[in-house]
Amino acid sequence: MWFTKKGVSKVIACLLVASTVFYTQVDRNASLAATVESSQVVLTESGGCLESAYVKWTPVTTASGYNVYYKGAGESDSAYKQVDNELIRQYSSYCRAEVLGLKKGNYVMKVVPLFDNKETTTMAVTQTLSVSEHVREGFAFAAQSPMGTGSGGYNNDGTVPTNSQIIYVTKDTVNTLTLDVITSSNGSTTKAIGLADVLTKRQKGYDKRPLIIRFIGKVTASDISGLNSTGYLQVKGCYNVTLEGVGEDATCYGWGILIREAHNVEVRNLGMMLFPDDGISLDTNNENIWVHNNDIFYGAAGSDADQVKGDGSCDIKGFSNYVTIAYNHFFDSGKSSLCGMSDTKEFFVTYHHNWFDHSDSRHPRIRVGTIHIYNNYFDGNSKYGVGVTQGSSVFVEANYFRNCKYPMLISLQGTDVYGSKEGTFSGEAGGMIKAYNNTVIGETRLVYAGKNATEDRKS
Repeated sequence: MWFTKKGVSKVIACLLVASTVFYTQVDRNASLAATVESSQVVLTESGGCLESAYVKWTPVTTASGYNVYYKGAGESDSAYKQVDNELIRQYSSYCRAEVLGLKKGNYVMKVVPLFDNKETTTMAVTQTLSVSEHVREGFAFAAQSPMGTGSGGYNNDGTVPTNSQIIYVTKDTVNTLTLDVITSSNGSTTKAIGLADVLTKRQKGYDKRPLIIRFIGKVTASDISGLNSTGYLQVKGCYNVTLEGVGEDATCYGWGILIREAHNVEVRNLGMMLFPDDGISLDTNNENIWVHNNDIFYGAAGSDADQVKGDGSCDIKGFSNYVTIAYNHFFDSGKSSLCGMSDTKEFFVTYHHNWFDHSDSRHPRIRVGTIHIYNNYFDGNSKYGVGVTQGSSVFVEANYFRNCKYPMLISLQGTDVYGSKEGTFSGEAGGMIKAYNNTVIGETRLVYAGKNATEDRKS
């Protein structure tokens, strides 16, 4: 049961469930070689997830491969659709297949082994799998926003549009995959080779077809040709793009994602590790961006004293507007999220259902914008939770703060200057926080406007 704006019960369990399914790195065995003595498929696990489903099985002796199918639970067998081969992977002791792009409902999957590349009757069918929907809310989905959605390459019900393009990215294909991209106003196309080239050719915005980029396994910076000088994969000027991880182990290792002047972009289900600058950087004139269900770990140590754990985990700046940051796990980050840098005009961002797990600061650190922060879990944050400066207006609602030193700070006001006139935020002007229905446990100091400051100082 999800916790709502009316309360924060079961917050920890909810965030654990809602966090991405990224858990650990598993070495991939590229071959679908057999490992057990059987011609029968033995399913070991299956389940429905957020707009997806999966099945795991024990590899079959002498099988040359597998076909995997899915259908609605109430449909006839003629309704089975085949899963893309790229979504079938073999690990050291098991095989796994995913179905992505499912709307809410009940489904079944079946696994059919191939012998000499031919199907046999020794198939296995899962039990009914219940698929739920992603929570699409916040400013990225505001009706008055330019794009009206942040679903990227997907429809708002989670399904794949009929005119979409899908590419699969592994460490072996990231520089060799090909895609025809519209590169002129007359609709002519150019073949792009490699992921970076695909995104570069979409940069001028002629190609607005939905594009879904699916990452499989661990992709390191050294695997990719075309990162910029600060280690970013650049998503510039693009429309209607989803970057997503497949399964439990999709990892961006040693590189980050830069989104600039982009429209309707989604980033989901990725593990971000040891990025050299920001993990995910929304930098300059973006609109309708949805970053959700990611695990963001340490960045690479920088040269500044405050960059021991890397720079920003997910930063929003340069008038990036109508943004939703949701269901992410920020693991021990130094600086979780800058929200506004040199901005001079109002912008709108939502943070909901994120887990700030022993991260230090910037949850977020806000300038100028109008920000809604609700149903997040702040756990063991050593510096501060929400920081507000430069006239920003923030609604902090129904969050759970546990052992967060300073849950909420306004620059040069109240708690921020209680022990020092210098404050936390480089002497910047303050802003406004409205706090409602939050649970706060184990804080060092939190003083609301209506509290008697003189009495509090004596206590």
